[in-house]
Amino acid sequence: MSEPQLTEYQSVVAAIMARGVEWDFDPSLARIEDLMDVLGQPQRAYPVIHITGTNGKSSTARMIEALLRERGLRTGLSTSPHLTTMRERILIDGEPISAEAFVATYRDVAPYLELVDGKHERRLSYFEVLTAMAYAAFADAPVDVAVVEVGMGGVWDATNVADGTVAVVTPIGLDHTRHLGPTIEDIAAEKAGIIKEGAVAVLAQQPLAAAEVLLRRVVEVGATAAREGLEFGVLGRDLAVGGQLLRLQGLHGVYEEIFLPLFGEHQAGNAACALAAVEAFASGMPSRTGGDLAAATRIAAGEDFEGGDGRLDPALVRSAFAKATSPGRLEVARTGPTVLLDAAHNPMGMAATVAAVTEEFGFTRLVGVLAAAADKDVTGMLEQLEPVLAELIVTRNSTPRSMPPAELAELAAGIFGAERVHVADRLDDAIDRAIGLAEETGEHQGAGVLITGSVVTAGEARTLLRVGEDR
Repeated sequence: MSEPQLTEYQSVVAAIMARGVEWDFDPSLARIEDLMDVLGQPQRAYPVIHITGTNGKSSTARMIEALLRERGLRTGLSTSPHLTTMRERILIDGEPISAEAFVATYRDVAPYLELVDGKHERRLSYFEVLTAMAYAAFADAPVDVAVVEVGMGGVWDATNVADGTVAVVTPIGLDHTRHLGPTIEDIAAEKAGIIKEGAVAVLAQQPLAAAEVLLRRVVEVGATAAREGLEFGVLGRDLAVGGQLLRLQGLHGVYEEIFLPLFGEHQAGNAACALAAVEAFASGMPSRTGGDLAAATRIAAGEDFEGGDGRLDPALVRSAFAKATSPGRLEVARTGPTVLLDAAHNPMGMAATVAAVTEEFGFTRLVGVLAAAADKDVTGMLEQLEPVLAELIVTRNSTPRSMPPAELAELAAGIFGAERVHVADRLDDAIDRAIGLAEETGEHQGAGVLITGSVVTAGEARTLLRVGEDR
């Protein structure tokens, strides 16, 4: 790629970032709706599988997309936030769009951004612009189906200008309480907003309070509920080298000997949700979907899947799950000692991470590196980590939200004891020190490092450790 193209891409990224930070949340769909109107409603040009929840959204979205693509459908995938490059938020056929395509998509929507900005007191946000770009890129491709993860909540999330034929709700817990409300019921009500009339709502196992809110929404809008543990779920799981072997109950049958190269019981649950979502999509979808109705009807009737009842070819299910990836989610960055990267950023997510690490890796000495946002429940995360870490390095990532290391160290000392807590002002120094502490015993096979606390932390560690391909 030539230097002028790189410079143009960087200037577009800068223009988007100049619109503010992603967590600057304004509860309104007015701006994004106006933008979709002037762009010609691109989000209605293809069916959408919409995903919300507190934890597991990105992993579930990736597995859904992998299952759809395995059957030869052209897919769009939009997830957030990104780990290393903004282009990760817009994938077509499983690959981030190129820098050139990213620039071209922005140039196509840019004149309309100014038009909509002029109509409102507050201009379009960082996330609204990227959401519009994703929907426009998918329509331009064109894709057969788009898999879209919400940014935050559901009711007021910019992605909610689309009507998902299938709405997936992963496990709900307390997070983003300043924006979504202080209780599980409040948060569930926000996330329930993606469940639309006539849709199939695929619901992961939930706290009772959340389940009641979600099911009430299903009844109110005339949707259909598919519930983990009742209509679908994990029938069995065994540890396997590099992942786990699953037996899954889908909506239309049992799928045996599914190898999933991801760790933890929570990922097995995510896989079950992904399977149910694709079965629901295969067995039919509402006629209100816009765009190419002939193609949509063909897909809905099951003509692009094995059988019209929604049951998928077990061999293709096995093949799709065997290829599943979820970068930054208990990702092995190196060995000798093993270094794990994980994007857990709340106590619920950290509990799942700790359980998976304990079950799968059996470390005799595990050293942690933690950089977390100051507005998160950092104490709750530390409490989850304490039983499994020998020592902890506290640091910060590059975002202004990151808790200062000295403040984080004070919190950690109250839980770990001061002798087990070390401070590093930079993430790279923290990683080096953690690897050194893990290596102190000389038993590399039993030593490990866990780098965690936020998506940004995992992404920046991924860059520092040169994980993944250079895209």
